[in-house]
Amino acid sequence: MDRRSFLKTLALTSAAALAGCTQRQTLQPPNIVFILADDLGYPDLGCFGHKRIQTPHLDRMASQGVKLTDFYVTCSVCTPSRSGFLTGRYPHRNGLYENIRSNMTNYGHEYNEFEYLFSPEMTQGLDVREVTIGDRLKALGYTNGVFGKWDSGRKHEFLPLQRGFDDFYGFSNTGIDYWTHERYGVPSMYRNNQRIKEEGYATDLFKREAVRFIRENHDQPFFLYVPFNAPHGASNLNYRGAQAPESYVAMYSDVEDERRARYYAAITCMDDAIGEILDTLEEFDLAENTLVIFTSDNGAHQNEPLRDGKGSVYEGGVRVPFIARWRGMIPAGTERSDFSSTLEMLPTFVRLAGGDPDSGPQLDGYDLMPVLRGIGTGERTEHYWELRGKRAIRAGKWKWVLDPGGRWNTPESEIGELFDLQADPGETTNLAAKYPEKEKELREKWEAWFWDMAQSEPRGPFSKAYFDLMGFGDGWYKLD
Repeated sequence: MDRRSFLKTLALTSAAALAGCTQRQTLQPPNIVFILADDLGYPDLGCFGHKRIQTPHLDRMASQGVKLTDFYVTCSVCTPSRSGFLTGRYPHRNGLYENIRSNMTNYGHEYNEFEYLFSPEMTQGLDVREVTIGDRLKALGYTNGVFGKWDSGRKHEFLPLQRGFDDFYGFSNTGIDYWTHERYGVPSMYRNNQRIKEEGYATDLFKREAVRFIRENHDQPFFLYVPFNAPHGASNLNYRGAQAPESYVAMYSDVEDERRARYYAAITCMDDAIGEILDTLEEFDLAENTLVIFTSDNGAHQNEPLRDGKGSVYEGGVRVPFIARWRGMIPAGTERSDFSSTLEMLPTFVRLAGGDPDSGPQLDGYDLMPVLRGIGTGERTEHYWELRGKRAIRAGKWKWVLDPGGRWNTPESEIGELFDLQADPGETTNLAAKYPEKEKELREKWEAWFWDMAQSEPRGPFSKAYFDLMGFGDGWYKLD
């Protein structure tokens, strides 16, 4: 789309917004910066109520923009959460609904280079038939960069440069050691399609590359995706907690639990990196033409007052902090409770870029800009989750959960728990017995959704046999 076409489209859809734009803004579509934390708990920012963790830059970003309090991800573990954002489609529709992980490390096994070549992390990825947010924005004239944790496949055809991005620095599996950049002994850092070795703390390196990308592309529309691996635990066999420079750890010397102190330190270090990215936008006078969003891929292992955490379909696993800033477009210092999720990101970004979100594959989200700008209400009324046999739906204020415990266990009963999130966001009081018809209604909604996912066009890397084993198929695989 040329600039004249873009202006015509934007004038028709957002005349009020254009009235306040600067001359530079009228010449090109807005830049988009999407920053993703890794395993960050819902309350673990100052602006979301944490009293100890220092996050001054994200707090400032929130004061200059909007916080969403009821924002969700598509899954409570890394890979499928990111697949939902990258495609705008539920993980069970895009095919990547489980982690890509070489699980022998759970038993202390360290892969050698040759053995790793045949592991799931080196052979599986987001189906190449899926259209990513990078593909969509590149077709609209954007230059796209991703710096950090890709986690959508390490094989050549799955790497970012083959998925709509122009610039990549980071790793493609689910985690690394922050300092050595190895994943359980296997060097894992890439620049574009080339594996490399480089010294340095991962958060600092990803910040360096993000700043470089802005400097090199400040005079053209760009999409900058910064998926930090902080504060996710390190992926090595001798220590699996978060890692941080000692100068940051020293800031939390009063925290008795050392792993908790290092988790806090990794967050503060990431916050400083985000501050430098925001400062670079200011340096090139881009704040009035750049939408900046920050959120997390899923909850942490502890998320009080929310229930449970990573790997769970309770609120602590799937509800995450969200901040958006766009000077002159998003009212400063606002807070919204509109029900929304990362499924909204692709349609929002594509429409901002002047495209039609509905011109591609079926999407599961909507344009979030009216909510962020405070001129409309959210369109989402329902959101669904399934992970390793755990099931959940939120519909309005109601949340239905069926959690048989463990992984891939068969529930003893199809009747789930029912919570009123408006009155009980911590999911402490099960109301299923009090409102059996509401429990039945939500259970049947979830079942209809999962049947729809089972009937969607097959996508790799996982088999449709999963749906059949769950009881949502024609019995071609499941044995009596």
